[in-house]
Amino acid sequence: MTPVPTPPALSFAFTIDASIGPFAAQAAGPLGQRLHIPIVGGEVSGPALNGRIRAGGSDWALLRADGTTLIDAHYTIEAHDGTLIYVQSRGLRVSSDEVLARLQAGAPVADDEVYFRCAPTLEAPAGPHAWLNQRLFIATVRRTPTGVQLQVFQVG
Repeated sequence: MTPVPTPPALSFAFTIDASIGPFAAQAAGPLGQRLHIPIVGGEVSGPALNGRIRAGGSDWALLRADGTTLIDAHYTIEAHDGTLIYVQSRGLRVSSDEVLARLQAGAPVADDEVYFRCAPTLEAPAGPHAWLNQRLFIATVRRTPTGVQLQVFQVG
């Protein structure tokens, strides 16, 4: 008899409210159209982590020919105690062409109109935040008027 798999538990860890600057798009290449989306700041708050996002990060999103966007964001969180934490978030954004056009124009989009998820990986130095190196996280993502919001959950 095959044992029934036990699904992992999720616990809310923190919210990331990232501010983004105007994006630049290059001409489509063999993999799709590469977007450069600057990450210019933001806040992190929640039971597991609090701090701010330092300016200088980027999302090097890839808009594929099928309309799916591959997310590849790299940025730094400065925790409330000054610890610098490197973040890489990889994910997917899937929607209709009409919803994608609204997203790119900065117009509001309902959560049920788009599949927007990512898996942030955090890298922290030794000390009080080192536990972040030893956990997996997943996040729901939504576009906001000034950027994106991630609701980050620890996978148990």
